[in-house]
Parts: sequence; C-alpha cells; structure tokens
Amino acid sequence: MASSVGVDDYALTRVPDHARYSWWSVAVQRFGQVSALSQFLLGATLGFGMSFWDAFLALTLGAVILEVVAIFVGIMGAREGLSTSMLARWTGFGRAGSALIGLAIAISLIGWFGIQSAVSAKGLVSLVGGLPEWGWALVFGLLVTAIVLRGFRSMAWVAYVSVPAFLVLVGWSIGVELTQHDLGALMASAPPGPQLSLLEGTTLVAGGFITGAVITPDMTRFNRTVGDVVKQTLVGITLGEYVIGLAGVLLAHAVRSADITTIVTSSVGWVGILVIVAGTLKINDWNLYSSGLGLVNFVGTVFGKKLNRGIATAVFGLIGSVLAAVGILDQFTGFLTVLGVAFPPIGGIMVAEYFIVRRWRGELEASRARGEIPASSPNWVPATLVVWLVAALVGGLVEFGLPSINSLVLAFVLYVVAGKLGLVRGVGRTSTTSALATTKTST
Repeated sequence: MASSVGVDDYALTRVPDHARYSWWSVAVQRFGQVSALSQFLLGATLGFGMSFWDAFLALTLGAVILEVVAIFVGIMGAREGLSTSMLARWTGFGRAGSALIGLAIAISLIGWFGIQSAVSAKGLVSLVGGLPEWGWALVFGLLVTAIVLRGFRSMAWVAYVSVPAFLVLVGWSIGVELTQHDLGALMASAPPGPQLSLLEGTTLVAGGFITGAVITPDMTRFNRTVGDVVKQTLVGITLGEYVIGLAGVLLAHAVRSADITTIVTSSVGWVGILVIVAGTLKINDWNLYSSGLGLVNFVGTVFGKKLNRGIATAVFGLIGSVLAAVGILDQFTGFLTVLGVAFPPIGGIMVAEYFIVRRWRGELEASRARGEIPASSPNWVPATLVVWLVAALVGGLVEFGLPSINSLVLAFVLYVVAGKLGLVRGVGRTSTTSALATTKTST
C-alpha cells in the first residue's frame, strides 16, 4: 500500500534525462524558496535591529555566501542527478555519514516547515479567526502535505501560480504602506529595536537559507545543464534576498515592529490573508519535500528498509504542523544562528571532495555513464566527521570574522589538506546496487 502514497520521485536513484525540466521551471521554484514569507520575517528582523544600509550590506554578504555554495553543490546535483543525502555518500561522507546528513536536513527543514506554518497560522487567526492558532497550523500543514505527495510536477504548478500571486500581493502591500512615508527618511532612520551588529546580521542572512543552499542538489537534479544551475541561482537568490529582504527592512522601519503579521496586514487588511497563503505554499512544499528525501535516505541506510517518499512526507508534514502549534516561531533567531554554523561545513566538504580531492569522483562518473549509481559506497569516512565537527565548533565559538564563512572555508580547506595528506579514506564498503535493485521509480 505504501507505493500508492504519492510518487517516489527518484528518491534513491538518478533522475533520468527524460524527467528533467527547463531552467525556468526550476528557477521559479528556486525564487519561490528565497522570496518567501520567512524572507520578510528575516528582513523585518534585520530592519528592527539595523539601519537600512547596514541591513543592505548584511544581505549582500549573506547572498554571496549562499550563491557560492548553491552554485557549486547545484552543479554536482545537475551532473549526477542525485539528491543531496544520496550524493553525500560519494562526496566525502560515506554511507553512514550521508545518513547523518539526511537526518540533519530532515530535522532542520521540519523546523523551517514549522516556522512557516506558525507565521501563516498567526496571521490567519488575527484576520479570519474561526480556529485557534494550532488549528490553522494543522490545516496549512495538511494542505502543503497533499501537494508534496504528488512530487516535483505538482510543486512546479503550485509555484507557477503562487510565486506571481505572492509578488503582486506583496507589491501592493509594500506600495500602500510606503506611500504613507518619506522613503529617504526611512532609509536614514535609526533601527527601532535592539541593535544587531553586521556580523550578527550577515550570519542571520546566511543561516536563513544555508540549509536551502546545501540541499540545492534536491532541486538541481532536475536541471538539464550546468548553465541552467548558474542562471537560476543568480536570479533566484539575488532577487529573493534584495526584493523581499529589503522590503522587510523598510517595512520594519515604517511600522516600527518586527512582527511579520503586523507588517503584512497593517495597511491591506484581508489581502494579507492571500499574501500569507501564497507565501507559505511556495516555500513549505520544498521544506517538506527535501526533509522527506533526507528521511528516506536515513531509513534506508540505518535500517536497510526502503521507506516510500510519500509516507515520509505524510509523517513529517504532521510533525512540522505540530511544531508550529507548540511555538517554534519563538526560537526563530536562535534557530538561524545554529544553522548558520552547522550546515556550511557540509557544503564545503562536498565541494572539496567532488572538485578537488576526487577520492570517489571516478565511481560517480563511471556509473553515470551507465545511468546507474555506484555499486558500493564507503561506510564511514572518519576524517570527514572530524573536519565537520571542528569547522562547526570554530564557526560557533570564534568571534573573529563571519561565523558562516569561517565554518564553510575552514571545512573546505581542512578537507583538501586531509585529502592531500592521504587521510581521506573510507572504512568498510557497503553494496548500494543490491539494496536498491528492486526500487521502482515513477514520474
């Protein structure tokens, strides 16, 4: 019966050429990820604690970090057609390490799913009523879950509708509010809340989408060329960070609040409902989709069982909705700060292995030519786990520089050094083809 729950969407295999999409189809979804309601929340958080130009600089630095990571790991995904957690088996982490990544991705994105649902529920309670906040969180979670069960194709159509709708409605909201203020005065005004430093602001920006950048292969495995990856990343992340992020900064200065519900609904009333609906749908589907892929890889690796992606989606959709109901939004800033130092090393290690050390690159290329995955993978790569831990600790504890950049660059450098010294070695081997021989994929 599990096979009838949604579509598997090549969760454990390569995406074949005939199932790839045009760059624009993927780019709309990438832009939808970055230009979400949470980006408004991030912009409002920056605007509440920073001047406009300091926030602009924080967004710029954060966007550069995100684009570099997303482009390089995205190229890997497009070439190999594999999800992030599957690709990690042959890009430095091994079978068991990839399971840890899958679990980390699943947990972090369920946190994001809860944050998005909590923002939506809070707005709908104030504007519509009828249900308590936890009730709206569950309704929204189940709606998004139903969409994600149908896979990439269903999510593409949702993006075609929700992204333009969100932009139009947000443009209206911004226009109505900002026409009541002197734009120059807002850009020159002092932040209304406790001050954030440039380091803190940049870390929030990078942390706000670093998980999305690291899991870029989940999306770019549906791309046809490397050029498509570069185009969609530059367009999606740049526009998302600046258009939505800076709008949130200005509105926080105008409304003198970091409360996203107050900001979105202060001047447009019931239209705020549509803003919230569109803004949640087009990001939460990807949060849930990638968390499901991570869980599928984790269960398959640790327990040797093939978990249907639809089942994983349904379970995590419910968990994320419950998290929203119990108040995960209250931990938003701390949540982003942790992500800002824990996830960059994953991308740094994967890029270093795939492009420079290339310990397992030959296995990927040989199997790609056959349209398969490598016949086996290392169980553990101890050097990788040490590099990951050291880089994350340095990023979190060292006060010099930007924590996200520190952890990313250090992981990259340490892994390259370990590779050149011959320390990057797998411990044990596990057959992958035998475990996946009976896997049936569907479109």
